[in-house]
Amino acid sequence: MTIDGLVYLGQSRFGYGLEADELVAALDRDGILAAIVAPTHRPDHDFDRANVQVGQAAAASGGRLLPMARVDPWDGELALRQLNRAVEEFGARGLMLHPAEEYFRINDPRVLPLARRAAELGIPIVVATGYQGFSEPVQLTQFARACPEVPVILTNGGQFNISGLAQTDAGLALQLDNVFVHTSGVYRDDWIALVVSKFGADRILFASAAPVMDLRYELRRVQLAHVPEEAKVLMLSDNVTRLFGLNGTPS
Repeated sequence: MTIDGLVYLGQSRFGYGLEADELVAALDRDGILAAIVAPTHRPDHDFDRANVQVGQAAAASGGRLLPMARVDPWDGELALRQLNRAVEEFGARGLMLHPAEEYFRINDPRVLPLARRAAELGIPIVVATGYQGFSEPVQLTQFARACPEVPVILTNGGQFNISGLAQTDAGLALQLDNVFVHTSGVYRDDWIALVVSKFGADRILFASAAPVMDLRYELRRVQLAHVPEEAKVLMLSDNVTRLFGLNGTPS
């Protein structure tokens, strides 16, 4: 069983997009059971509408698509209400924060009320990571330390440029027990094996980040990683099931 830990659904104002029927066809093509789906930043900047559309697409998918909420911390109390609605009405399984596209620093104090609300709702936070000035590993470490009660999942392996001091900084974030990383978007062939050997296979989960990244390519990187088969099972299904509470996902 394979579950994709992050796909962006809908048309983005930044030029990429993927619709529900296209995604389900891609999941079928590559033997993937289900995908966690987050809204894109739509051209109308209406995150409530985006959450509703993703929630409706998930509800119509027969369990193949599992929604996450996406909000903008600049919206303050409105963002909290939007998060509540996405969870209560559409069963959102997590909170997506994209500091670069919404133009905020992940360690800005205005983000903490959302983290506290996610903890109250029992959902993890996925952070689009590795964007200079917005979500670099040191900033993520500060954020994760401020909200130890909620799992924080970093996209792009915690840092696009996984070399030199950038790799060291990403490793510092992973020293925190509530920090996890996605497999997508890292160019080093040995990186997945390094994370498994140093931090454990329970700290890393498969995510394609499609359509920003290529779904088939990102899946093959995990399938071909030089790690034990039991580690691949954790990355491809068990970790995302545990973190997002997917025990009811159809098999």
